[in-house]
Amino acid sequence: MYTNNKLWIAQSDKNICILPNMANRHGLIAGASGTGKTVSLKVLAESFSDAGVPVFLADIKGDLSGMITEGSETDIIRKRVEEFPIENWTYKKFPTAFWDIYAEMGIPIRITVSEAGPLLLSRLLGLSEIQEEVLNVIFKIADDNSLLLTDIKDLKAMVEYCSEKKAEFSPKYGNMSPQSLGSIQRALVSLEAQGGENFFGEPSVDFNDWLRKTEDGRGYINVLYAVKLIHNPLLYTTFMLWLMSTMFEDLPEVGDLEKPKMVFFFDEAHLLFSDISKSLKSKIVQVVKLIRSKGIGIYFISQSPSDIPDEILAQLGNRIQHSLRAYTPAEQKAVKAAASAFRVNPDFDTEDAITNLATGEALVSFLDADGSPSVVEKACILPPQSLIGSAEEVMVHATVLSDPFNKKYMDAIDDISAYEILTERKEADMQALEAEKKALEKAKEEALLAKEKEKEEAKLAKEKEKQEKEQKKKEEQKKKTIFGFFKSSARTASNMVTREVVRNILKCFKK
Repeated sequence: MYTNNKLWIAQSDKNICILPNMANRHGLIAGASGTGKTVSLKVLAESFSDAGVPVFLADIKGDLSGMITEGSETDIIRKRVEEFPIENWTYKKFPTAFWDIYAEMGIPIRITVSEAGPLLLSRLLGLSEIQEEVLNVIFKIADDNSLLLTDIKDLKAMVEYCSEKKAEFSPKYGNMSPQSLGSIQRALVSLEAQGGENFFGEPSVDFNDWLRKTEDGRGYINVLYAVKLIHNPLLYTTFMLWLMSTMFEDLPEVGDLEKPKMVFFFDEAHLLFSDISKSLKSKIVQVVKLIRSKGIGIYFISQSPSDIPDEILAQLGNRIQHSLRAYTPAEQKAVKAAASAFRVNPDFDTEDAITNLATGEALVSFLDADGSPSVVEKACILPPQSLIGSAEEVMVHATVLSDPFNKKYMDAIDDISAYEILTERKEADMQALEAEKKALEKAKEEALLAKEKEKEEAKLAKEKEKQEKEQKKKEEQKKKTIFGFFKSSARTASNMVTREVVRNILKCFKK
């Protein structure tokens, strides 16, 4: 609830408020299941919205869509309103936009493979350090060759291209083993089957669209429908990490503002730090430390503060701690650690209080005007003004359809990128290879025809020579026959004249 330029969140014997100019110093909502974390999240989101601060949060259980509907009175809410007391209490709805990677219960969310980058993709694909290095090389080759990586098929085509050209690329970029390339390709096929093709593509979402406000100055509450998405925790955390890092890299420095530009709630935060690489953890720590100077507040939501690394936990100045269980040694240790993070209140034992809080109660400590954590207070969280629970699906769909950004993002765009370029090159290479093959076959055929022709000509020449020899032989035989006739005639001629004539004929015949 936003009142007197403060975010009134909880009540003890006094109003417990977050100062807007301290809201970007980040925060934590922790507590066991069923202790009231979701209500605390709703109250914070509603208060920021009324303060003119846009909010982005994930709806893990599907019970945050009630933001679009006025709350309904219950005995618990009526009792708290009377006890606090809250003047001019009203139930109301809040400006809300629904988003969904699967485009089932919200406006589609997509980012390009290039925007995700090799670091986040390596975690999403479950790659080893060596495979991550190979993926970095693939991105570098794509960048050097102006090959835009938009969707998964682009990256698959790029991996195949690098595999085919690895002998050419290895001297310049380093070795890419067939095993690593094969592992990346298989991981991409698996990601595609898990719905990754919905997430990677264009038009890529512009996070500036989540900074919008209503005409009367209230900030929009952007709800990521994550009921289905949370079953793919790596995809969920990859998106949330991309959002954090993109805001950090793209937003200008603004210093200390009167109130944040935007507040980002990271639910189920323990998933973020599960099996995380050192490089990615360092990047998250850097973002959390420095993003407040961009006017962004980040609030982590998890069951226990111990789910959050100490380097990040130290940056979370505004804290709401709901009840924790302490049945095992590990849980008892977590309770002790959570209690030690608060400034001591002499009125109660913090460690004991954490295990005995009722639903809706919390230990609360927000930053003072000088940036110091306040003394911890045992308090009741205010009731939300919107509906506790889910709104009707028809109302959610109507909200999505009437949102102007739905038209902007609904239809996917498949422009020319690495896949199309490499496919065209491959087809051109195949056509060139086919043409070369045909030319070679034609040359072979022509050579064969020429050889056959030469062979035929040789055969004809041989036959002709044989015929000529036979003809010559016949002519010689004929000459011999005629010669023999005249020679015989010359011997048997009856007179000298006849003999002389025959002799002359023989002389001519010899010549």
